[in-house]
Amino acid sequence: MTDTAAQRLARLEANRSLLTQTLRGIEKEGLRVDEQGILARTPHPAGLGSALTNEHVTTDYSESLLELITGTHDNVEALLAELTATHRHVYSVLDHELIWNQSMPATLPGEADIPIAWYGTSNTGMLKHVYRRGLAERYGKTMQCIAGVHYNFSLPEALWSVLDTQPGTDQDRRSRGYIGLIRNFTRYSWLLMYLFGAAPALSCDFLRDGEHGLQHLGQHTLYLPHATSLRMSDLGYQNKAQSQLKLCYNDLDTFLGRLYDAVTQPWPDYQKIGTHRNGEWIQLNTNVLQIENEYYSSIRPKRATGRCERPITALAERGVQYVEVRCLDINPESPVGIDADTSRFVDAFLLFCAASDSPFFPANGYCQRSADNFSTVVKEGRKPGLQLDRDGKAIGLAQWGQELLDQIAPYAALYDSALGGSAYADSLAAQRAKLGQPDATPSARLLAALTASGESFHDFSLRQSHEHAQALRAQPLPADVAAEYRQGALDSSAEQLRLEQSDDVDFDTYVARYHAALKAPRK
Repeated sequence: MTDTAAQRLARLEANRSLLTQTLRGIEKEGLRVDEQGILARTPHPAGLGSALTNEHVTTDYSESLLELITGTHDNVEALLAELTATHRHVYSVLDHELIWNQSMPATLPGEADIPIAWYGTSNTGMLKHVYRRGLAERYGKTMQCIAGVHYNFSLPEALWSVLDTQPGTDQDRRSRGYIGLIRNFTRYSWLLMYLFGAAPALSCDFLRDGEHGLQHLGQHTLYLPHATSLRMSDLGYQNKAQSQLKLCYNDLDTFLGRLYDAVTQPWPDYQKIGTHRNGEWIQLNTNVLQIENEYYSSIRPKRATGRCERPITALAERGVQYVEVRCLDINPESPVGIDADTSRFVDAFLLFCAASDSPFFPANGYCQRSADNFSTVVKEGRKPGLQLDRDGKAIGLAQWGQELLDQIAPYAALYDSALGGSAYADSLAAQRAKLGQPDATPSARLLAALTASGESFHDFSLRQSHEHAQALRAQPLPADVAAEYRQGALDSSAEQLRLEQSDDVDFDTYVARYHAALKAPRK
């Protein structure tokens, strides 16, 4: 007997109290820049502790690319309160520097002078650093300076048996559920790019005279008039090794099998580069992917790993634990890069994706139609009369979007019913208004502000980042909270030192062991 979406929704309504156990967390990136908006070339500030071991503040690709990390929270208010507190802590440490509050980068130095993140001399730290050297060899440093907001989301264990009444273990149901969620996310994530895309423009010098097809907005800014998120477009960012990857989201085992192939299969261009230059490591291996995290996607199935444990192994042995949404741009209007309406809508959207029918993709497990819709929206999502492809038939973006919001509405109502109030319904209503008024979208508002100010993208973003910095610095942390952040930074530095002193093998041996720890998933 087929289990319908309506039946699943009814069971959710009967178990709505479980939704109070939904967990969400944020990883928000932001470049450190000087007061002129030029990439900071200073080391990671000592007051922020160790980028390797501090659980609140680390770095992503570059030494200058901060990543502010929250814990997991069962409500949006607490989530954003922690993210705001961490921003205030960072600003208490930064000396004459700002957090660039845009996804598209500030003024960058030449490729050779963009500093790669440094994590100390431990084997663990060097693995992270060499991996980033490999990214520089494969993709260039400039593109690695693009920033975003990653949104981590999990439903409580008990809810998966409500959504999935088919035979299997709790782990099977959870993994099936998250993989089904990912398939629906792949189908419908174009909607997130329309509603929250906030990167329609960038500085002329970012593309370093490469071919791009963008238009000029003044002398120093490039844009596309109907774009929502150039960050999520190709931007001339081509990589043949990655582009031939077509990972399958029909089931976890097939997904992990293809990912395993990518991290173990040599790629000729990378073989030509090799792993060493002048006696130093420059990439971890010459395979399609050095490690699992190199695969770029708008959403990932995730599982917490132990030290030296490979993500593939953790997912194969213990199943999917949560999903990481990776396509959200920094909201330049928010001092912390994301607001409560966005968070609540993403919650409801992901619950809808988890509970709705999620048919398998074609035999190869890849849906080109969904990829094409996504690409169309990031480049021209606000184009009047834009048509997308729904199951082989053309449909207007606005019509399909409104129909999706109608389908998401019951899940927003469930969160309101479980948590009290109308915040989720209010968030959905705000998104519905954007479908009727493209000028209300973040991407349109940014272009309108640029045009009205007459400023370049750089000057406008610098002024806005200054304003956010002033607002955050004007509200210092309570003394006890500030002390906790300071102690956390000190503890992280001590932990990095402990790791460096505890290594008992050389780095070459450590890398070999790391690769050997990768287990082939079951077929």
